Amino acid sequence: MRALPAALGHACALFGDATALTGADVSIAYHALASDARVVARELTAAGLQPNEPVHLTVSNHPRDVVALLGIWLAGGVAVPMHRTNPAAVTAKLLARTAARFAVDGQASPATVAIVAPVPPPARALLEGAAFIVFTSGSTGEPKGAVIGHDAFHDKLQQIDSLLHFGPQDRTLLVLNITFSFGLWFSLLTLLRGGTLVMHEKFDAALFCDVLVDQRITRVGMVPTMMRVLFADASFTSRIDRVVAQGTLAQIPIGGESLGRSLADTIRARFANTELVDIYGLTETATCDFFAFPADYAKHPGCIGRPSPNVAFRIVDDDEELARGAIGELQIATPYAMNGYLDAPELTAASFSGHWFRTGDLARVVDGDVIELMGRKKEIISRGGNKVTPVEIEQVLCAHPDVAAAMAVGVEDAILGERIHVLLVARSGTSLDLDAIRRFLDTRLERFKHPDQIHVADRLPIGRTGKADRGQLRSTILAGLITPPAHAERTS
Repeated sequence: MRALPAALGHACALFGDATALTGADVSIAYHALASDARVVARELTAAGLQPNEPVHLTVSNHPRDVVALLGIWLAGGVAVPMHRTNPAAVTAKLLARTAARFAVDGQASPATVAIVAPVPPPARALLEGAAFIVFTSGSTGEPKGAVIGHDAFHDKLQQIDSLLHFGPQDRTLLVLNITFSFGLWFSLLTLLRGGTLVMHEKFDAALFCDVLVDQRITRVGMVPTMMRVLFADASFTSRIDRVVAQGTLAQIPIGGESLGRSLADTIRARFANTELVDIYGLTETATCDFFAFPADYAKHPGCIGRPSPNVAFRIVDDDEELARGAIGELQIATPYAMNGYLDAPELTAASFSGHWFRTGDLARVVDGDVIELMGRKKEIISRGGNKVTPVEIEQVLCAHPDVAAAMAVGVEDAILGERIHVLLVARSGTSLDLDAIRRFLDTRLERFKHPDQIHVADRLPIGRTGKADRGQLRSTILAGLITPPAHAERTS
């Protein structure tokens, strides 16, 4: 049996009657997690699932989503997590990319296996021994399917736990989406060590602190945006005070976007008895490549810390290693790297320099092996911990019959880290109905990728090279030289 289902099976046998998963008025013990997962596996096997076939898994942080995940692994399949709220067009595109025959909805009881394609997908060597295909934003505008191996991810979990120390006494709160690697490793480590995973569909600031107290949560994984929201509303102060007074919350691993010195100071001051651990990592490298623990933070505030076990790094310019203190691209070498991008060997090759993964992030060494990020080489927008590619947004907008051109940029924001601003140019002879454009996006793009502000102009900004210039657009917005029209702001 492969590494992850074998390890989960061992945990289920070891912790038996203890509660493994709870949420949405459902609680599942460890022995029930194993037995219910076997039902899913039998159904997939009876339907004809072959080893290493991709299986789409519909999820929304429900306990039965985890049951279905284990069932897919027990049947020998490769899980492709997709959020339940995805527009139909997004789901259809991902189905076409994976060529999957089967889709599992874990929230049905028992879980339902749907046949979504008539023929098996082609055999792909890349999927041998794979656990997940996790889709991440790509510089071409099309999401990239990172193929993560069972052995690599299982072994990386052991290294993460050597630093964070999960255990059976833990009650961990999941507000991170399990379509992404942060939510996946956080959930799996809780279960592998016999803790209880308290699952919430999404982060709700008004309820968050109450849940921490009422459920006696010992650990919660977060992205910085969640904390920005919490501290931005003075009405949450008393709720935070209750959490601190109870003293149960022992650790907050935080990652997915830049934490920033000011927010880190605020969190550490308010949650003085809770260990804040800043984590940097990528899906392609099995996440959690650097950890900043309190001792290092006190000496080097704002840094992402030191590499995790067995992870090496270098700072380069055009693949030439730079002297200490110089700013260059951060590259990572790790035994836990992805198998590659699904059906994209050229993209996979371009993402590596030998065995070094190109992160696209700019960084420098500040002391020994302590790293400070200096910005992003890539144009990816980080909104609320979600990575969004401008090109993907632009391609969808330009499919609207009234849009001649579109440019998307991220603009710094105190709450979300960055907000998505889009500049639209109308086709000749047309005018733009922004409400209609937003309705158009509702059917074609996940909600977190929708623009926060839409601007309209006669042309895109042009830089010195004669090309459309994102930097110029961002500068114009920050200077207040462009104002969005009425009803251009996102309402939810």
